[in-house]
Amino acid sequence: MASVSAPAQSATAPAAPLQRGIVKMVLSGCAIIVRGQPRGGPPPERQINLSNIRAGAMARRAAQAQPDTKDTPDEPYAFQAREFLRKKLIGKEICFTVEIKTALGREYGMVYLGRDTTGENIAEALVNEGLATVRREGIRGNNPDQARLCDLEDQSKASKKGMWSEGSGTHTIRDLKYTIENPRNFVDSLHQKPINAIIEHVRDGSVVRALLLPDYYLVTVMLSGVKCPTFKREADGTESPEPFAAEAKFFTESRLLQRDVQIILESCPNQIILGTIMHPNGNITELLLKEGFARCVDWSMAVYTQGAEKLRAAERSAKERKVRIWKDYVAPTANLDQKDRQFVAKVMQVVNADAMVVKLNSGEYKTIHLSSIRPPRIEGEEKNKDKDKRFRPLYDIPYMFEAREFLRKKLIGKKVNVTVDYIRAATGPGESTPAFAERTCATVTIGGINIAEALVSKGLATVIRYRQDDDQRSSHYDELLAAEARAIKNGKGLHSKKEVPIHRVADISGETQKAKQFLPFLQRAGRSEAVVEYVFSGSRLKLYMPKETCLITFLLAGIECPRSSRNMPGGMQVAEPFSDEAMLFTKELVLQREVEVEVESMDKAGNFIGWLHIEGLNLSVALVENALSKVHFTAERSTYYKTLVSAEEGCRERKEKVWANYEEKPVEEVVHVTEEKERVPNYRAVYVTEISDTLHFYTQDVETGGQLETLMETMRAEIAAQPPVEGSYAPRRGDYCIAKFADGEWYRARVEKVESPAKVHVFYIDYGNREVVSSTRLAVIPPAFSIRTLPAQATEYAFAFIQIPQDDDARGDVVDCIVRDIQNTQCLLNVEYSGATCPLVTIQFGDTKDDVGLGLVKEGLVMVDVRKEKHLQKMVTEYLNSQESAKSARLNIWRYGDFRADDADEFGYRR
Repeated sequence: MASVSAPAQSATAPAAPLQRGIVKMVLSGCAIIVRGQPRGGPPPERQINLSNIRAGAMARRAAQAQPDTKDTPDEPYAFQAREFLRKKLIGKEICFTVEIKTALGREYGMVYLGRDTTGENIAEALVNEGLATVRREGIRGNNPDQARLCDLEDQSKASKKGMWSEGSGTHTIRDLKYTIENPRNFVDSLHQKPINAIIEHVRDGSVVRALLLPDYYLVTVMLSGVKCPTFKREADGTESPEPFAAEAKFFTESRLLQRDVQIILESCPNQIILGTIMHPNGNITELLLKEGFARCVDWSMAVYTQGAEKLRAAERSAKERKVRIWKDYVAPTANLDQKDRQFVAKVMQVVNADAMVVKLNSGEYKTIHLSSIRPPRIEGEEKNKDKDKRFRPLYDIPYMFEAREFLRKKLIGKKVNVTVDYIRAATGPGESTPAFAERTCATVTIGGINIAEALVSKGLATVIRYRQDDDQRSSHYDELLAAEARAIKNGKGLHSKKEVPIHRVADISGETQKAKQFLPFLQRAGRSEAVVEYVFSGSRLKLYMPKETCLITFLLAGIECPRSSRNMPGGMQVAEPFSDEAMLFTKELVLQREVEVEVESMDKAGNFIGWLHIEGLNLSVALVENALSKVHFTAERSTYYKTLVSAEEGCRERKEKVWANYEEKPVEEVVHVTEEKERVPNYRAVYVTEISDTLHFYTQDVETGGQLETLMETMRAEIAAQPPVEGSYAPRRGDYCIAKFADGEWYRARVEKVESPAKVHVFYIDYGNREVVSSTRLAVIPPAFSIRTLPAQATEYAFAFIQIPQDDDARGDVVDCIVRDIQNTQCLLNVEYSGATCPLVTIQFGDTKDDVGLGLVKEGLVMVDVRKEKHLQKMVTEYLNSQESAKSARLNIWRYGDFRADDADEFGYRR
């Protein structure tokens, strides 16, 4: 072995040079291991056997590879001799001389406690206590040291000390237990109470072999919460150390090996006993972390009983100092300034259940993701179960709505403390993973409460598990794990065994029929509670009505707000000035807040119109006061009209924002519009393509017919050259696509409803007809042939001045007549007035110029719908006269006379 230290020089140079070292380990009552001082790594060491004495042999376990061998027990007083030396020498400096070195390399010598031979002679101390015998066979009488050993042995025998006492000494033999039958029960039975122990062996920095006292259990203990670099066993049986493995082992050895300690056995997963070793000088687990010899381990951190935050703090200290295993460490937020790392911000919006949009003091908006948590999500089969239904994560994923509501109620409009933990880099789309933009992940607290921890403890989110070397995680990761463990134990939220909550939320935005049915309820309700889910523009919002469990589109009444940019059939509509400012104002004031709404009416697209109040403030008035909207003439009927006008006048005088370019018009230039007294027809040529059962019909303009034909020819040629893959298109309501009609040709269409992949309702946008088809007959519309290139050519109209019979047979007769007369023919059309869903028109035959609607009245197939407008009275009179003629002749619906009496409502007619 390597020399421990240079031989010491003394005045009387002994035959054998005096050497010094520190006792690392006591093997038995007559053998020790001595080490030198560490210099740039673990020091050299050597075994020294005490000359001229013999102590009892320690117990040895049978070799595992040799099943025939048996365990060897202690010899009497062997353990007591070992303990005598251990307590006297471990970690102490000694000096020694090597007197004999055998051919096999064993070294025998004299050992003294201290730096020179004036210290206590260890062999003499053992013999004096009766814990060792003297080898008298090789003693020479002229050696005073050997003679003194013989005298001390004789005195010990006379005093009956140690092995010379009466009895066989069997009481000194330990009952060593090398294995434990049920380690988990054993650990649980100790109830995490400290046990006295001696560390017998150090395998690596974080794994030791300990002798538990007083029952002599020999157990392997892994330190809870940490892991040191290890020694990997190679195929040839050799061990190769990981970086800093030897240094970590020496660090633990020099402090714990053969020391008296207390161990708290904390858990036993998979037959591995986890524990914490308590030494009078400190906690080795924390020291290893602080000195950069170990890293925190999540899976065992949860059982650590001395406070996980202390371990994280120790590891953080080593990382900051970049010591040992952290020498190349770069902090996740190393590139951030302190002001970007920690800041106070106001929460403006909660995104799903793990992110939020905050407003910084600078006015900038920033999206913050909560560190190390995963919001509720839907897996595998559940996700694909109802492909035909439009997937809405907030309502369709179990507990997503509850999680979002928890955050919304706690945070919206409040100031929070944000501590950035890491920046997750942007990722591109993979085979099974979507693309993600760069994410700022942070710990968000309000009033000292960690929001992520609160969310996890309620079972409304789960904690992400990381690779051990992944440092991009929450700075409060252990608290998150503990909160999740509590939620699982208490069966909260996602961990509950109860049925998951279902949110059946009807989205009636743009559903005209549903909106019509719903309107009276909202009108009668007066002020209704709502939550603003989305802001489309300054005056257009999406609301969630909690009592009615539905989503509606809501337009602010009484104001004219600048329009935002949006896609239109003819291209992108340019945003009006101050539209972005108006939208931002509305967002900051009401987004995701609880509000009250008064619904007054609805428009033809199924959007509700009314007034919105938040904490006593009328949003319409607020927009006008801030010069972001003008008062609309429809406000005149409202009780808020005076307030609106007053607010508008002030802004107009100051020429603020939307009034910046306002010039007051002279009084003499004001022109009063008078109602048109004469009807001025403007017939244009159209081609009637489809007639519905409700007597609505669709036409194409003859002028643009050539463009449509060219587009269809080009489109079909392109499809023929590159046919779509059958079944590759997943239709969704509202999508524009192409559909293969019964004639085998492709046409442009819009998806109106998806019942199943085999039943998709489509509307042919250039012809007006509808069909139920399989999704295999649908495909994505090539961009070159979308409605931006050529708007939908089929326009819906209804007949002016006539009322359609409610009786099915009578209505069928009318439809048959119209189909026979004008479908697929060229006619002349004039718009007379607007209707609820489409313009109402008069239509003439292309050749005779006869009025088709008037012809229906003359034949007694329909009744006249009387209009009050003055400029239409001439037409109404002509229609009424024709009706009287049909009635006199008892034609069709008049064959039983005038049925419109007191019970006319029963038949669905009105005068």
